[in-house]
Amino acid sequence: MLNDKQSLLLCGLLIGIYFVSGVLDILDNYAIKTLLALIFFAVVGNLVYINSKTHKQNESDDNS
Repeated sequence: MLNDKQSLLLCGLLIGIYFVSGVLDILDNYAIKTLLALIFFAVVGNLVYINSKTHKQNESDDNS
């Protein structure tokens, strides 16, 4: 899915959007909430995918 640089970029973007929208007092906007949720779930989904992929590779290496 995403490599390390892309994940870090999304995390930085998430923090930046959260900070700017908090300063501008637009965190209650539905579009901002949706954008923040999508970025957050993309990063978390990528973490789960990478960890499960690594875990499966370790199991197959142990069985060989």
